[in-house]
Amino acid sequence: MMQSIAVQGLISMVSHIVFIIITWRLLQEIRFEGIFKKSKVFEARLFLIFVTITIGTTVSRFFLDFLVWSQQLVNLF
Repeated sequence: MMQSIAVQGLISMVSHIVFIIITWRLLQEIRFEGIFKKSKVFEARLFLIFVTITIGTTVSRFFLDFLVWSQQLVNLF
């Protein structure tokens, strides 16, 4: 039982990191220069980090929930 919880935790951590990295790479392609002033580079970068974490974590949580739901379908029949 404890090993199953540990594996689930590891899968969750890896999933979150992978989706955060994917989101970061995708957001790097979007030009945000028009939104932020040139003197606010630190604020723009910090905003981009927070948006990346938020989107990446949300997408990861969706896939992890979907995985759990698909495993629960076995109990349907």
